[in-house]
Amino acid sequence: MSETRTVEISGSDIEEAIEAGLAELQVSRENVIVEILEEPARGMLGFGSKMATVRLTTAARPRSEAAPPKPSLTEQGIVAVPKVHPVSGDDLIDDLRVGKETLSTLLELMEIDAEVATEVSESSTGEDKTYILQIQGDNLRSLIGRKGETLASLQYITRLVASRDLQRRANFMVDAGEYKAKRTMKLYKLASRMANQAIERGRTVHLEPMPPHERRIIHMALRHRGDVTTTSVGEGKYRKVTIVPRRD
Repeated sequence: MSETRTVEISGSDIEEAIEAGLAELQVSRENVIVEILEEPARGMLGFGSKMATVRLTTAARPRSEAAPPKPSLTEQGIVAVPKVHPVSGDDLIDDLRVGKETLSTLLELMEIDAEVATEVSESSTGEDKTYILQIQGDNLRSLIGRKGETLASLQYITRLVASRDLQRRANFMVDAGEYKAKRTMKLYKLASRMANQAIERGRTVHLEPMPPHERRIIHMALRHRGDVTTTSVGEGKYRKVTIVPRRD
């Protein structure tokens, strides 16, 4: 298929809007073209504030290009959790190099004693790759914050500065003490368990409200299952994933 799909979506900041769009389209960041339609703005005393709005368009695959092979599935029918490998030397792409320099400087200014490792996470087929700046050290809880909110802010700032230096949008994720990796594992297991429950009960299962990047993990975890479909419902912080059994 060479057709593209487009979604316009809003969030409290640009990164949140992009993550929400990726969750809606069920694709990775490398497979979309991002257009910023409206920058977020703070109003006076809370009035007149504006959300960030972006348009995401999936990249069309040339008609002559073969579809990528399907990832291997676990016994539960979901995509196996991607493997993480260190990246260094000639394999260190510009995004990771500039991102590491930026993040290391920010940590130094914050007077946090930690190191930044560069990694790549990919599926067994190499279909999806995520570049990671992994913060390593002791007492990283303050960097993570409640439900990863501080870590999300640190990632936003790091990407913003790195994007300015690269003169394009930087492509990497910031993690600390493998917090996101462990959370991803929990979400994959949750997705599998709830999908099986939806099939056993023969009815739609509603998950708890989640931030955009966590909803995207649920969508991606179940996208290759033939017995269920997923969709996001609700608004703002109450938006959540539903898992719907397929009808024969």
